[in-house]
Amino acid sequence: MTGTDAGTPFVQVLAGLAAAGPDEAAVISGGSTLTRRELDEESTRLARVYHNHGVCAGDHVTIELPNGPDWFVAGLAAWKLGATPNPISPGLPRVERTAILERARPTLIVGLPDGERSEVPGLPKGYRADPAISTEPLPPVVSAVERALTSGGSTGLPKLILSGSPAVYHPTGAMARLFTPRARGLVPGPLYHGIPFAAAWRSLLAGATVVVLDRFDPEECLRLIQEQHIDRTWLVPTMMSRIARLPEAVRHGYDLGSLEFVLTAGAPCPEWLMRHWIEWVGPGVMHEAYGSTERLGGTFITGTEWLAHPGSVGRPVGTEVKILDPESGAELASGTTGEVYLRPTGAASTYRYVGAEENASRDGWQSLGDMGYLDDDGYLYLGDRRTDMILCRGRNIYPAEVEAALDSHPRIRSSAVIGLPDDDLGQRIHAIVESGPIDPDQLRGYLKERLAHYKLPKVFEFVDRPLRDDSGKVRRSALRAERLPTTTGRGEEA
Repeated sequence: MTGTDAGTPFVQVLAGLAAAGPDEAAVISGGSTLTRRELDEESTRLARVYHNHGVCAGDHVTIELPNGPDWFVAGLAAWKLGATPNPISPGLPRVERTAILERARPTLIVGLPDGERSEVPGLPKGYRADPAISTEPLPPVVSAVERALTSGGSTGLPKLILSGSPAVYHPTGAMARLFTPRARGLVPGPLYHGIPFAAAWRSLLAGATVVVLDRFDPEECLRLIQEQHIDRTWLVPTMMSRIARLPEAVRHGYDLGSLEFVLTAGAPCPEWLMRHWIEWVGPGVMHEAYGSTERLGGTFITGTEWLAHPGSVGRPVGTEVKILDPESGAELASGTTGEVYLRPTGAASTYRYVGAEENASRDGWQSLGDMGYLDDDGYLYLGDRRTDMILCRGRNIYPAEVEAALDSHPRIRSSAVIGLPDDDLGQRIHAIVESGPIDPDQLRGYLKERLAHYKLPKVFEFVDRPLRDDSGKVRRSALRAERLPTTTGRGEEA
């Protein structure tokens, strides 16, 4: 395949960039720089090593490396053989890791943990291909499946989401302006997650330089924006919150004047947090998007639009959106909350799940289980996932709304709200709070000023461990399952 309307293979694009600017920085991480030539040559050597381990076109290569140059080399090496990279979080619990490997059935594991005994061939973390291995281009081949990412499953174990798109680059479309050759993008999130994965590779394919963190740190983000003259970055709301909670003297001690574009996605951004960032960096810089690893399309909103439609995640981009009654399937009027359905305006999404059933389709319309509504201008507002909704006293409670109120408290780092069985209420609202020292009565008073009385948590459970993973996700189903055997809530009861 060559550059046509069908797109240009990733491998071909990156090889062309390496030839045009071999010494240009491709990836910057932890003080080290990987040039375009190094990325191209090292990935070719590694691809030959993969081939010697039996990797062929159509195979999966599981990559459990931390963020850094080696991660990019490992992914490009898979594409050079027509294989599919399957990046996963390093250091996963054994049960979860085993479930992923059973679903992916990789031919090779890259970044095999020290001392790990595996039936699948593996290369250890820090592996370097012999410099004597040839860097002559390999025979051209295109990966039919660009990526195999993981996501939480209904059983509590992750499912695999196989992209229906080949590893080819289309430098046009609604989001093309987000990725430009002159850009210097900061990707602080874990690269095994959908948004950082896409942001990093799309930036490289556009000829930009990507700066990555091995692990998210709020002040380090600000330091890198100033030092590297970052003009665009991608943040989940959890990251935005942690940066916003830095002491004011720290936040304002860094020059963020180079920023032209900040995108938040991955979860709905609470209104107070989005407003804070708009006031800080400006409405022309802040943006929010809603989409999915399944690539069903999504929505997009600028900071300026958001000020006119606070709380919205935007209008459709590359997709149609409608709201259906989750029980009857009837389409609902604007302003009425129901289940959000998407349908791509071009070719239908061809993703495939491994370890879960595909989403039910109604004439090409599919739902990811999110609840929300459209306003009269076609802007989408998200509630929560249908399966996470709490039914208390016959009323629907959206955990995200309660969490947004909790997280706005200056002493709360993060929260998760779940519904637990209650003989009297149906379900009681149970709030798990990661915080510094805080008086429960003061917290109740704080929430009473922000939430209707029926949305107030019945129980507060205070913990000192993170509730969300590095990508800002919280698994409410797992938190709920851990607490189901108990008949009364732990912590402070209202």
